[in-house]
Amino acid sequence: MIELLTPTQIDEMRPAGSFVASVLTAVSEAADVGVDLLDLDALAHQMIRDRGAESCYIDYHPSFGAMPFGKVLCTSVNDAVLHGLPHPYKLRDGDLVSLDFAASVDGWVCDSAVSVVVGTPREEDVRLIAHAQEALDAAITVARAGNKVGDISAAIGEVGRSHGLKINTQFGGHGVGRTMHGDPHVANDGRAGRGFPLKPGLVIAIEPWFLHTTDEIVMDEDGWTIRSADGSRGAHVEHTIAITDGDPIVMTARS
Repeated sequence: MIELLTPTQIDEMRPAGSFVASVLTAVSEAADVGVDLLDLDALAHQMIRDRGAESCYIDYHPSFGAMPFGKVLCTSVNDAVLHGLPHPYKLRDGDLVSLDFAASVDGWVCDSAVSVVVGTPREEDVRLIAHAQEALDAAITVARAGNKVGDISAAIGEVGRSHGLKINTQFGGHGVGRTMHGDPHVANDGRAGRGFPLKPGLVIAIEPWFLHTTDEIVMDEDGWTIRSADGSRGAHVEHTIAITDGDPIVMTARS
């Protein structure tokens, strides 16, 4: 079921978006050469406790997961592109890491992700992140009442293809509200003018993720971390946005 929120409910959701943004800012600033992924997860977990929020990940166990996730932050490094399960690993110079985080505050959920390079960046990784952000910006631009989900998907796909990147559509954006994942599904490629109509009150997470040279993915041995099939690197960015009568509201905007 797709739920449309009232303007009052969207306002009630804003603290969740601000909190998620603050956690991603903190962990991305803390990500540096020599920092362990488990330390980044611990930082996010402490911020959850301090805020009195609830993790959306720690007990999360969808059909594709081998077990409950058990951590509060997704840390996907280099060829790991989604759902990276934090484990003992110290970031190395030039690592590209995607940090994905969702939490519930006062019963409302927001979800967001950012990709960063630690240490000395590769030029191609900087471009990859920039292209993913370009796709997210393009998607947000068309996330307006009167358009359709397919317009968002088409905007993402057009940017990815224009830069020669590979796009996997198995995992993408989704509805957000009282729970982390709901309808509608927002694929990262598609046809404009198709799909669910965008209406005021619809809240969705839009999350482009691109790979350099393949659209094929494989599951890691931990049963969670998704990697590119050929070892190429990926970048992932995400915002929770609310459709209104006018401009969309980026609930998880980072200052």
